[in-house]
Amino acid sequence: MVVQNSADAGDMRAGVQLEPFLHQVGGHMSVMKYDEHTVCKPLVSREQRFYESLPLAMKRFTPQYKGTVTVHLWKDSTGHLSLVANPVKESQEPFKVSTESAAVAIWQTLQQTTGSNGSDCTLAQWPHAQLARSPKESPAKALLRSEPHLNTPAFSLVEDTNGNQVERKSFNPWGLQCHQAHLTRLCSEYPENKRHRFLLLENVVSQYTHPCVLDLKMGTRQHGDDASEEKKARHMRKCAQSTSACLGVRICGMQVYQTDKKYFLCKDKYYGRKLSVEGFRQALYQFLHNGSHLRRELLEPILHQLRALLSIIRSQSSYCFYSSSLLVIYDGQEPPERAPGSPHPHEAPQAAHGSSPGGLTKVDIRMIDFAHTTYKGYWNEHTTYDGPDPGYIFGLENLIRILQDIQEGE
Repeated sequence: MVVQNSADAGDMRAGVQLEPFLHQVGGHMSVMKYDEHTVCKPLVSREQRFYESLPLAMKRFTPQYKGTVTVHLWKDSTGHLSLVANPVKESQEPFKVSTESAAVAIWQTLQQTTGSNGSDCTLAQWPHAQLARSPKESPAKALLRSEPHLNTPAFSLVEDTNGNQVERKSFNPWGLQCHQAHLTRLCSEYPENKRHRFLLLENVVSQYTHPCVLDLKMGTRQHGDDASEEKKARHMRKCAQSTSACLGVRICGMQVYQTDKKYFLCKDKYYGRKLSVEGFRQALYQFLHNGSHLRRELLEPILHQLRALLSIIRSQSSYCFYSSSLLVIYDGQEPPERAPGSPHPHEAPQAAHGSSPGGLTKVDIRMIDFAHTTYKGYWNEHTTYDGPDPGYIFGLENLIRILQDIQEGE
């Protein structure tokens, strides 16, 4: 949404009001929607330099880097908080909330419930406050029910760490929780007119109707070289107590569209940390299950791309992707039934560049989050490594093996 700040903001330059990204399933840093095909996140110089010097072979497995943008916190005359990106093309529209934006409507409803900066309740409480209101009292839910603008016309079912079904939501709560934490921190630590730099990146789920997303934390080590001793100990403990140590991969979040109930099943990083090896395998199975059957046609294109990525990572000397994640994405909207005589997805010829077999089932494998990635030649880098990242390779090999077991019915 392109807007122009009103006079009470004291800034007449055109801007884009950033929205919470409703398909963020993991991570702790807020990801925002810039436009339909672009997201943005707070700039970390190490991550920016990685994208700017990205090896050509890895580009197909990372979001497209689109540069940077200046962002500032803005409060309107009613006390609603927004993040506005500048500069963009000039617009004569008045600064107002778009009725076409479900994310903004949800966020403003939450602010009305919890206070303008969210400080009146804890992060654990605030996503539930809106749900206590009846649908008639919630403009955000009314917007979501109309759904001409949403990629995800669905509710989500949230499970706690014990697998108990807690409640249905009309959005994945994780992105909004990160957004709330980010705004709260900006309000408390920075003045309102402070300018911040954000990275602009490809929205890798924009082409999916019901994007099913699995966020996997890769590698056996999660702390960067610059981490404090306390942070190193904390991350090492998390790895030792999760599948990161024994598999080199753990689940940090996921959303899976359930076609029978028309909602997303959502799980967060706390669920992923508690999984055993067998629990991890069952979670992968659940990620590929739509509530009525296993999407077996997804396995071959996913495995094909993972094997291609493994080959590329093995060829990258000195790169260590500490604390980075791997996204597995597919559409919960199944393709139309194949015509009689057409090849079965497993029999269809492989498309170029590791894409889906025969174009029938599209999947995406993308590496994200490079704030702690290290490599030879990084500016002012004191520690360098020889050879490829062994922890990342270990995680990919185990992920491939487990998916192969699922494919073979074991």
